[in-house]
Amino acid sequence: MKVEIIPCLSDNFSYLIHDKESDKVSIVDPAEYKACDNVIKKYKKLDFILNTHHHADHVDGNLELKKKYNSKILGFEQDKDRIPGIDILLKENQKHKIGKLEFEVIFVPGHTKGHIAFFFFKEKVVFTGDTLFSLGCGRVFEGTHEEMFNSLNKIKNLPQDTKIYCGHEYTKSNLNFCLKYDSKNTFLKEKEIEIQKKLSSNQPTIPTTLGQEIKTNIFLRCNDPEIKHALGLKDSSEFEVFSKLRDLKDSF
Repeated sequence: MKVEIIPCLSDNFSYLIHDKESDKVSIVDPAEYKACDNVIKKYKKLDFILNTHHHADHVDGNLELKKKYNSKILGFEQDKDRIPGIDILLKENQKHKIGKLEFEVIFVPGHTKGHIAFFFFKEKVVFTGDTLFSLGCGRVFEGTHEEMFNSLNKIKNLPQDTKIYCGHEYTKSNLNFCLKYDSKNTFLKEKEIEIQKKLSSNQPTIPTTLGQEIKTNIFLRCNDPEIKHALGLKDSSEFEVFSKLRDLKDSF
């Protein structure tokens, strides 16, 4: 399984997946036609388009790419009327093959009502869209804080060496937020150095791993006593801490 990162728009990531065994080519969340096609055309084919959710900056390339390559578009059944050109309706917990590669559909509402993640369990790779970011999580637009909290916990339960490919390059801003409320975290300080090196070399900060995120992403560390103390929520539940952090991040 080869994954190519395609920077799109101002801060989006689309991802090309090449299954070398079957020679099938797929793309996750084509944010724009031109940037994606510049990478796809070297393969001269695009078999599948995978959409994590319906927002325009994740599906705007759908129809032009489908028209050019006769691709099949896959998305969650709940979003069948909101994902342009959708062909294959996916269900929660369903396993689906694209070539020889197989993924599980993880239903992760919160950012939107019909958001899903694609977990390639044999390869330990997950495409999280706008649910889990490097050092952050997505805004809650259509869902609830509780849904987002539960969705993050689903991803948190995957193997810790799972590679995470998310929808945006938000890592620097997320880092600053984490440092404000988790300033004593030595793993976070180490992560800061790594991020600065990558960004100074114009390299994406993605992929990260779930193990790294559990140690550094404040939204996955809501039971940490130091974070609770920083927020003045010493006796609060993990969900209450998450909800407070999400509200604070919205205005950060």
